[in-house]
Amino acid sequence: MGFFETQVERADLPLVVVPVIFDAMRDDMKAAVGSLADVARVRVYDDFTDDRDEVRRRLDSAEVGIITGIHFDETLLSSIAAPRGSVKCLAFGGTGVASYVNLSQAKGMGIQVRNIAHYGDASVAEHAIALMLECSRRIGRMDASMKRGEWDTLECIDLHGKTLGLVGFGGISQAVARIAAAIGMRVQVWARPSHVEAVEESGYVFEPDLMSLFAHSDVVSLHVGLNDATAGMITREHLDALRTGSFFINTARSQLVTHGALEQRLERGDIVAGVDVYDQEPLPADDPLRGYDNAILTPHAAWFADTAFANIARQVFADVRDYFQGGTLGLVN
Repeated sequence: MGFFETQVERADLPLVVVPVIFDAMRDDMKAAVGSLADVARVRVYDDFTDDRDEVRRRLDSAEVGIITGIHFDETLLSSIAAPRGSVKCLAFGGTGVASYVNLSQAKGMGIQVRNIAHYGDASVAEHAIALMLECSRRIGRMDASMKRGEWDTLECIDLHGKTLGLVGFGGISQAVARIAAAIGMRVQVWARPSHVEAVEESGYVFEPDLMSLFAHSDVVSLHVGLNDATAGMITREHLDALRTGSFFINTARSQLVTHGALEQRLERGDIVAGVDVYDQEPLPADDPLRGYDNAILTPHAAWFADTAFANIARQVFADVRDYFQGGTLGLVN
């Protein structure tokens, strides 16, 4: 474990700490620190640890923590907030910060929480499409078979001509829609009423009934944020409405789906799911999802791509600079 720090001689400046970092993000984070010249010292640790005591130690004396991949429970929050700690702002390198930080608890402890937006629209959209293609073309399974010395041609399904049902119409969903339309899929969208005009102007079909979207799509892909209104919004009844042979894709948040509903639907063996997000991450070795041949699983990797890393670093440092200027860029609590 090591770190580098900018403007070490400027003891008059507040301290910003990046306590953990993914290897793939290190260069982009280091390249972005210059945006805080004469604003704050920046200390970037060069490894990733989920040891809460170590994270707390690294945030000692920091006014701002830039965080990715670490869950801040009440214990960790209370250890870094005043009077025990000095952290006044957590800047999250992503959009789904509510899955990592209890926003109301942080606010009650005097800690601002900020996140970023649209940094990985293209990355997540491409991953969602890749999961659809894996469900339909079964390339990974054939590759594994070939490397075992077999010659097992598996029947595939064309996405061209099929109907894609999108839940939500934010930046990621719009990117998915464009790619899907380009390969010949018919796109229909369930989203907030305020999105009706945008959906129709894009040339897609607006479907006001979520149950109907599930019942009349060959592929359903989730693209809404997690909040009190959306938690558990996809029920057993919605999944039961999927037709035999349908694909269900979730690169958004697992908590959008009622707990246990997806496993129950997979048990019937007549749909395929492509999943990148889970209630508990890393996914436990004994999690039931690992046992379904009709589930394609990736380890919350949809955002983990080169352009997303560069966007994260640039935007999260912009959030921090805005914090020191008294602004509200990216503020979520």
